[in-house]
Amino acid sequence: MTDYFLLPLFGIALTILFFFVFGRVGKLKIVLLNPVLLTIIAIILFLKFSNISFETYNEGGKLLTYFLGPAVVALGAYFYEKYEELRKDLKLFSIAVISGGICGVASIVIFLLVLGMPEFLIQSLAAKSVTTPIAIEITRTVGGIPDITAGIVIAVGIFGNAFGIFFLKLFGITDKRALGAALGTAAHGIGTARAIEEGKIPGVYSGVAMCLNGIVTAVFTPFLLSLLL
Repeated sequence: MTDYFLLPLFGIALTILFFFVFGRVGKLKIVLLNPVLLTIIAIILFLKFSNISFETYNEGGKLLTYFLGPAVVALGAYFYEKYEELRKDLKLFSIAVISGGICGVASIVIFLLVLGMPEFLIQSLAAKSVTTPIAIEITRTVGGIPDITAGIVIAVGIFGNAFGIFFLKLFGITDKRALGAALGTAAHGIGTARAIEEGKIPGVYSGVAMCLNGIVTAVFTPFLLSLLL
């Protein structure tokens, strides 16, 4: 049995099993019963009480992570299908995402400065709202700690996936295009996965917003940090 835990199949099977189980629970549409959030908690608890290291689990888990790239590229099918609709909103959409990306960096930096947080932490959290590979490279560029960035980026994505739609609708935002753009801008790939559950239109807008915000954050983060620090 111990040998089975060392196989890549273990990490894959464990993740799929938990997500399948909690996916059924997620149909209840209760915010705290989000399948992604529950799956992560369940995996952590299982590894903790089974004395299985994360490295052992990740032999299979990283194979699932590999498919994130093709999954994002697959959004191109939605983009092609809804291109004409997106093109009509392109100017306003671009302004919204660029503004959101800049505000996302500036707000967290200013908030941490007000709290008196150390500079390395500010540099590590500035790129919190873009997908992990981009965020890590930005953090290296500005002198932060990539390990902190990776953890926070994942946490932000999970929070956006679990609570993003709830908070947006709470403030009266119900337009599918706005929901998608907001999730993609603020919660990157994990938020985009949630947007796809809302329909093709939110999925397209979220995927494009995620890509555009990645570019915006990479360009403006070093400038904003030098200005504010």
